[in-house]
Amino acid sequence: MEVRSHDIIVLGSGLAGLRAAVEVARHSDFDVAIVSKVQLMRSHSVCAEGGTGAVMHPEEGDSFELHAWDTVKGSDFLADQDVVWRFVQAMPREILLLEHWGIPWSRRPDGRIHQRPFGGHSFPRGCYAADKTGFFEMHALYDTLQKYATVARYDECFVTSIIIEGGEFRGLTVWNLTNGEFFLLRGKALIIATGGACRMYGFTTYSLTATGDGLAMAYRAGLPLKDMEFVQFHPTGLVPSGILITEGARGEGGYLVNNKGERFMSQYAPSMMEIAPRDIVSRSMITEIEAGRGFAGVDGLDYIHLDLRHLGAERIYERLPMIRELAMKFNFIDPVFEPIPTRPAAHYFMGGIHTDIDGATPIPGIWAAGEAACVSLHGANRLGLNSTAECLVWGGIAGGEVVKFLAKQRSLPPPPSEGRFKEEEARIFGRFPEKGEADIYEVRRQLQRTMDKQVAVFRTGPELEAALDTIRELKASVPRLGVADRGRVYNTNLLAALEVENLLDLAEVIISGGLARSESRGAHARRDYPHRDDANWLKHTLAHHTSEGPRLEYIPVRITLWQPVERKY
Repeated sequence: MEVRSHDIIVLGSGLAGLRAAVEVARHSDFDVAIVSKVQLMRSHSVCAEGGTGAVMHPEEGDSFELHAWDTVKGSDFLADQDVVWRFVQAMPREILLLEHWGIPWSRRPDGRIHQRPFGGHSFPRGCYAADKTGFFEMHALYDTLQKYATVARYDECFVTSIIIEGGEFRGLTVWNLTNGEFFLLRGKALIIATGGACRMYGFTTYSLTATGDGLAMAYRAGLPLKDMEFVQFHPTGLVPSGILITEGARGEGGYLVNNKGERFMSQYAPSMMEIAPRDIVSRSMITEIEAGRGFAGVDGLDYIHLDLRHLGAERIYERLPMIRELAMKFNFIDPVFEPIPTRPAAHYFMGGIHTDIDGATPIPGIWAAGEAACVSLHGANRLGLNSTAECLVWGGIAGGEVVKFLAKQRSLPPPPSEGRFKEEEARIFGRFPEKGEADIYEVRRQLQRTMDKQVAVFRTGPELEAALDTIRELKASVPRLGVADRGRVYNTNLLAALEVENLLDLAEVIISGGLARSESRGAHARRDYPHRDDANWLKHTLAHHTSEGPRLEYIPVRITLWQPVERKY
């Protein structure tokens, strides 16, 4: 078997992965490998639009306490409060680091970084670069990374498994899509930063590559997944494509309007209106649509209008240029003159690989950061601005922790057996028949239809049970998936089969956790259990992989400052 070795492997090249690599490189001379199934700057983080949250102007009334309270309340009190406190204190430093690394933040007239309002935040703390914040953050990190000769790149390499033996990390099996090579990648430490898996939904803001590969591999390797039942729906996905229309559009003053011309959020969150937390706005929009007050769309995608016209052309040109471009290119409308059709779209996983406050997983030598991780910052509902921020904070923390770990871990752990490697190679390239009984793309469509219909903004026990039955039937069909392309170079047919398997494993975890959680909290809204139940469910879900399906257990939420109260806006 071909073997390649590095001190540190960063799996994933989005904001969290690049931030981790930069942190390692600037504080050590350790050899770092960044592995990504896409070209490095094609990671989904470039799609983040609206901003990154931080307390930058305490002299004007913002504070760490206020940011922390907004985050805890927004999480429906499922966030670990020590994690939240560490986060809010770290974020201003991250904003200034990006400033020094060259990001073109939007500015006030006096030259200071401008901040915009965002959902659930009681102070305008969204630092932004027009409406392309993630794109510019990625560029700043990418450009910074070029200064360091100790970083190697494995672009367009698909990792098929994380190997853990004897309770420690032993390596990754990697398929190079560009030349067909299959090899073992060894490292003394691993940072998983592979993002989420919202492509299990049909109507989603996420890139086609967001298939949860890192989450699924970690789960199958024995790492527990935490709080996966909490899937965020962003209120404003562009209809019918699902492309993200940033919350910054509402932060700049955009209105949500039903077919009666009403700003209906006054009935649901009168104090915050359109910039209430995302779970509340999404439920409000679906309620309006189900009551017949939406606009009729194709394929059942009824929608609500996002109206920016009153902002005026100059403000839209300056603050929301990409939103205007998206609306014009994909819907042939100009938001300066016409409202934008939007509805809630699958957007973000609050759950992920279980980590401690330092991003460390239960397996020594493995950390996780960003959306792939669940450090328990977001609880049951993430506030806008806090995701790119989390990637920066815990990318930096994980990178720093790995440097400390490697100061003591001088040698590579033993490699896995060649038999283990050959077994994995056969599983990837020899498992699927050329002419299978099941069609990859139809299985994926059935998965997406099931998740869209039965595991969406509102849920019920019977719907979740039916969805779980469907997912398990689809999982049983995986060995019969037909892969007509028998080659190894850019075999997108085979890649699609592996991705759909990952999505099915994760969908089973989400539905199982949601079915067990007999309450409504944050993004998990059950119509048959409409109230939050702190007596029984103020706890995190941990899902462990077994051959029969996920085994669930629970751990307490860490409460340090604020006891749960009724959540009103």
